[in-house]
Amino acid sequence: MRKLFTIIALAASLTAAAQYRNPLDALEDSETVRALREHVAMLSSASMEGRAPGSEGEKSAAAYLEEKLRECGIDVLPQEEFGLRKGADTLHSRNVVGFLQGWDRELRDRYIVIGARMDNLGADTFTQNGETVHRIYYGANGNASGMAMMLELAGKLSYARSLVRRSILFVGFGASTETLAGSWYFLDRAFKDTPNIDAMVNLDMLGLPENGFYAYSSSNEDLDTIVKTLQGELLPIQAKSTAAEPYTGDHRAFYSKEIPSILFTTGRYPEHDTGRDTYGIIDFEGMEKELEYIYSYTLRLCNGQRPLFNNGTVKEDIPVGTYAFADVDAKPMFLNSPDPATFLEKWVYQYLKYPKYAQENGIQGRVLVSFTIDEKGEVTDVRITRGVHESLDAEALRVVSASPKWRPGRRAGKKVKVSMTAAIDFRLEKNKGKIGINGKTIK
Repeated sequence: MRKLFTIIALAASLTAAAQYRNPLDALEDSETVRALREHVAMLSSASMEGRAPGSEGEKSAAAYLEEKLRECGIDVLPQEEFGLRKGADTLHSRNVVGFLQGWDRELRDRYIVIGARMDNLGADTFTQNGETVHRIYYGANGNASGMAMMLELAGKLSYARSLVRRSILFVGFGASTETLAGSWYFLDRAFKDTPNIDAMVNLDMLGLPENGFYAYSSSNEDLDTIVKTLQGELLPIQAKSTAAEPYTGDHRAFYSKEIPSILFTTGRYPEHDTGRDTYGIIDFEGMEKELEYIYSYTLRLCNGQRPLFNNGTVKEDIPVGTYAFADVDAKPMFLNSPDPATFLEKWVYQYLKYPKYAQENGIQGRVLVSFTIDEKGEVTDVRITRGVHESLDAEALRVVSASPKWRPGRRAGKKVKVSMTAAIDFRLEKNKGKIGINGKTIK
């Protein structure tokens, strides 16, 4: 019965959408574009009645996500309903959670969440010229486009699961338009390993790339670094980092838990939250380009270093009697330079060797090494603040520990101990058979 319902609803949606485009265009569609069309047509069909929180339409959207996730080889985890009071009534909604296990034994118990809201505004009635009119807020772009993107992304990652080190959770959030209820319930009630979530990617309103394709991370340095790195790759579209939040969504619930989060979106649009947000406004070829970008971004996120929360800052306890680098009058100097970058350029990257094991297994990332310059200028108390892999960590420790003497820092005219942190980047790049580290090529 469900399959018959799906076929009828899809046919009706495609027929209604024909007025917006030439039906012959479908003959030239790629397999991905055809799949995106099918997802958006179904999820924004009249039968879904705008997918209001707790409605039959939202339940149908959840069932559709489950079916399609299973079809592409993703395990679907059982989810309980949660209740949400709205006035005198209680809405009952639920999330959909798909699971793809990473291959790395050290990282497969760490998670990346790929999320998309399922619900929209539903439907209402109003009087026009003395007649009662039934209006549906179809939500093709908001957010059938995001759900479609998540499904196709799940398919690509499932096919390439041998490349995925961390595990991935694909989550369709219920009742998102009601104070982000689904994402709150997922983090605070349903998922037991919330502390093991390393990052969240939110997919919301991705159907209009002609308006721009944006990445919003609340200025998280590590997440923005991936955006910058991808600018050097030949991708069909590039996301533009934005400091202004384009749209409030489920990424906020994760951010409140201090989980690094990034929103991919094409932003607000004239049809937003209206009955004109229909299948016909969507640029599916543009969505296919976005999919390639988000796929590349997700692989970097799943396989790279764990992003720090907000701006890449590191909080650490400084021993009694030791001062922070910013709190001394005269900074410690390496080769007569108070700029810490000189230490990296003139010492670290000159003597750093990329471990063979890390090269052969594609391991890369940023290692944070904390150390102290004592009153004699000696480098002491060298330790890993944030590691990537034991091979990279050990090499970073070796080079920093072997540092020549510095000129010690001073406070109130006296030599003092000063705490510092070096961010050492290990980056694999093909360049005439050499390995690149932070833009430097070494043997």
